[in-house]
Amino acid sequence: MGKLSGIRVVDLSQFLPGPMLTVMMADQGAEVIKVEPAAGDPARAQAPFENGQSIWFANLNRGKQSRVIDLKSEAGKAELRDLIRNADVFVEGFRPGVMARLGFGWEDVRSLNPRIVYCSISAFGQQGALAQHPAHDMAVQAMAGFMSVNDAGDGSPPVVPGVPAADVAAGLTGLAAVLMALIGRERSGQGDYLDIAMFDSLLPWCAHIAGSALAGGEAPSSAAQRSLGGAGFYNVYACADGRHIVLGGREIKFARSLLTALGRPDLIPLAEADAGPAQAPLIAFLRDTFRTRSRDDWDRFMHNLDVAYAPVLDFAEAFAQPHVAERGLIVEADGRHHIAPAIRFAGEEWTPGSVPGLGQG
Repeated sequence: MGKLSGIRVVDLSQFLPGPMLTVMMADQGAEVIKVEPAAGDPARAQAPFENGQSIWFANLNRGKQSRVIDLKSEAGKAELRDLIRNADVFVEGFRPGVMARLGFGWEDVRSLNPRIVYCSISAFGQQGALAQHPAHDMAVQAMAGFMSVNDAGDGSPPVVPGVPAADVAAGLTGLAAVLMALIGRERSGQGDYLDIAMFDSLLPWCAHIAGSALAGGEAPSSAAQRSLGGAGFYNVYACADGRHIVLGGREIKFARSLLTALGRPDLIPLAEADAGPAQAPLIAFLRDTFRTRSRDDWDRFMHNLDVAYAPVLDFAEAFAQPHVAERGLIVEADGRHHIAPAIRFAGEEWTPGSVPGLGQG
């Protein structure tokens, strides 16, 4: 019995944000009915595969049921209406206006089930100048300002982000909103409509770096920001073997520990200087120094020092760490590997739900 046992979710979403929201509910015991077109969620076809299933699809859709429904046919619409009448949550990720044209907008669904929590996930929201603008994650990051600081701080252009932050932000925000609405329903007896935008969900994540622009001033630049590459002790350094080390803590105690061990205590005051040009000599010294040894040599050197640092690992190295095994973060079931949910409750065992084939319960 999971925390969400007894909650029924009808999920029409595909790809990443919506399925991420609903798999987190399925992992905690919710009954999630994934409604798919005849061709299935496109994520089913995304390589690589393990034991006959896309690893992406398996990790975002385990524990769900799959129901193939043609939303353009009268029979399909009738089937979906039946699901809605007995559901607690309805999730969709179509472009704004599509569900209303199909006869399943908020007012339509609420008339079938006044207690339902209806969650729409889109790039820019259901209203506004950008509502109909097509976009996936990177375009949303670009429009929200995040891509402008996704650079090396040396005048080089922004690079493709390694994390689909807008997708993930929408999934997490959507989950929080759905759970809030379910709690509110216990008091009011009524459902809610949630307009979750990837853009809206990502924007609050910049408050710590974009304060000047938020207050009407200049936009931040990476080279002058402590959190974006303008500080010596919050930066990425190449090592002799082409791998990298990051220094990830700006507290002066960390600077004192490392610079003393490197024989340059005279540079400690620079670690407290303003980010940008004032720290340039410190950054230059650290760049030259880290190039003299391999990543693993530096890892061993700093391991017993009081320094916030980390070797930059690839995903294979990251998954192979003893820490991952000790915390049970990779689970194998049915011949497939799953990343365990970050939300796990004391005293409760978690095992991955089965991955549904197309149209399978």
